[in-house]
Amino acid sequence: MFVLQNKAETSCSPHLFFSAQIGHGRTMLTRSNRQAGEARLRYLDADVQVLAPGDFVVCAVTGRKIPLQALRYWSVDLQEAYWDAGAAGTRMVPAEG
Repeated sequence: MFVLQNKAETSCSPHLFFSAQIGHGRTMLTRSNRQAGEARLRYLDADVQVLAPGDFVVCAVTGRKIPLQALRYWSVDLQEAYWDAGAAGTRMVPAEG
């Protein structure tokens, strides 16, 4: 099974966001506790759990780095991430032969 995550940003982001008033009721978002490198995630049915913070995960099919905020496809059963629907579909099709 693979999951399509349609949220604008996944709730798994290890970055902590806070707002600061910049005048006239406007708010500016800034990041803190930034963790560079590969994240380790547990892939759940509709979400992910961060085991080790980071900026990206690696696609199991293409090897491309997937920024966490762009992560939309993964396999709960295989516990791996995919760059796009094509990569996920390729992984889910049994090998012929």
